[in-house]
Amino acid sequence: LKSGPVGKDLNIVRNVAPLRSKYGPVLGVILGGFDMWCQTILKFSIFGTVKHGKTDAESTGKAADYPQIEYPKPDGKLSFDRLTNVSFSGTNHAEGQPVHLKLTDLSIPVDKNLPIYAEPAQRYCPAGVYEIVREDNGSDPKFQINSQNCVHCKTCDIKDPSQNITWVTPQGGDGPNYPNM
Repeated sequence: LKSGPVGKDLNIVRNVAPLRSKYGPVLGVILGGFDMWCQTILKFSIFGTVKHGKTDAESTGKAADYPQIEYPKPDGKLSFDRLTNVSFSGTNHAEGQPVHLKLTDLSIPVDKNLPIYAEPAQRYCPAGVYEIVREDNGSDPKFQINSQNCVHCKTCDIKDPSQNITWVTPQGGDGPNYPNM
């Protein structure tokens, strides 16, 4: 992959995101564009390889710093809800197998992540594995893991701001079965 056309394209743009996060959107994009130009024309990067300053988990911002986004409802033709998209993956997990999504501390999602980050697992997980469920009156939040929907992307292991979720390989190799790949 690295030596093919995709790897060559990705190598040229490797510094754009780190430069943007380090120098801001205007200067970072200008420097990133200049770096891509140098790599395309001159065949070298003036920056070498720029590393990200912090991990994805450390980059998670506090919910209070961002406006809440209201997404349009899926139309069922061009856009679909998460569970329909998960069904396209052919995901299958046998009943009764050991849990493959482990929490280090069961209290962190509700006691720490919910008030600070609005529990980001419910948004960064593409399969809707994680959700906060409440009583009918909106009280008593509980963190629910729907591990049967997991598509094994490991985003939760990487992005959780408390590094509280650990993804392990499921017993028996169950999981997604992408039929058209």
